[in-house]
Amino acid sequence: MENILLDETKTVVKMIDFGFSTCIPHERKVKIFCGTPSYMAPEIVSKIEYSGPPADIWALGVLLFALLCGKFPFKGQNDKELYSHICTKELVCPDHVSPAAKKFLNKIF
Repeated sequence: MENILLDETKTVVKMIDFGFSTCIPHERKVKIFCGTPSYMAPEIVSKIEYSGPPADIWALGVLLFALLCGKFPFKGQNDKELYSHICTKELVCPDHVSPAAKKFLNKIF
């Protein structure tokens, strides 16, 4: 959440801080373990080869969930427990989240 900026009108949203960003062709897979744990896709925490764009979409899904729900979708007492919950992909949305948003989040994850 700290990587989102709003302009003075609060109508323009910008995402910042791509410290680990790299330009890799979509068809090439990588095995880089990096990022903020709560935003990592299952393939990253499982330390298997992955394609960058789907992992980025996963991270955007985490961001959307946090914006809609006020909390992260996956939690743990430590990184190992967090990674386990990420890999199970069991998403529990609060009741105030619309059915359309729940469906969209489930497609992202």
